[in-house]
Amino acid sequence: MLALCIPGLARGAWASLRVSTDGLQSDFFVFDHAKVSALAKFAVEKHGNNTANVFQEILDGLAQDPKVAPTMNKHSFHDPNEWVFNNAGGAMGTMYIIHASVTEYLIFFGTPLGTEGHTGRHTSDDYFNILYGEERAFKAGALEAEVYKPGSVHLLRRGEVKQYSMPEGGCWALELAQGWIPPMLPFGFADVASSTLDVISFYNTVKISAREILGNLIQGTVTNALPFSMRLTYSQANSRMQSFLIHIPMFTHAQRVCSARAAWARRHRRHSRQR
Repeated sequence: MLALCIPGLARGAWASLRVSTDGLQSDFFVFDHAKVSALAKFAVEKHGNNTANVFQEILDGLAQDPKVAPTMNKHSFHDPNEWVFNNAGGAMGTMYIIHASVTEYLIFFGTPLGTEGHTGRHTSDDYFNILYGEERAFKAGALEAEVYKPGSVHLLRRGEVKQYSMPEGGCWALELAQGWIPPMLPFGFADVASSTLDVISFYNTVKISAREILGNLIQGTVTNALPFSMRLTYSQANSRMQSFLIHIPMFTHAQRVCSARAAWARRHRRHSRQR
């Protein structure tokens, strides 16, 4: 009897979650997905396969919008410390976070090697703008793959699920998700516990994501939706985040490893200069 009830309960829970996200109107969004896609297409047409120039063209274009510019990551995509590996649904790639909040994220995502996996079933609409290479996808029951080339957009609507692949030779994309972001996080982090055990990448992902989300909350991206008592100054938010993280053993260990690596690098540079 329980086995028969589980599918119905799962569908009911998902329907309730979808209804709760229907209240997220465009007023909560910083980005216009059509403008983002148009900018991505323009950058591809202008710079072709020069991925670094495509990235820079997109960032420069976004920065010209006075609504978007204050919410963007202030750290350069040329900084390798701003890139983190992401394992989710069996696929692996690397990402640079341009913007993150509780209702949106915008990232560069991809791999020069190729990968494939499960998209996940999410509470947001996902606009996957292809910048380089090719992405393929299909829904259960489809007999032919959907093929997305540079300049095109793969739209995965809330609740939809597909298998996707970035064939050998690699693919880079500008990914915009709009909806309710927190329920998506377990999908993005589950592989750390179940397969990779890469706590350093996990720590760096959470650190950068928290930095950007808190920064945008403080700047008012979604502050108007919060009670006044929940609004924090930057120093208060940063202090509370650090106090929370130090009580999680995995974060504490990862932070110690990162600190040890940084100390070793400083000693190595000093010895090199002395020689």
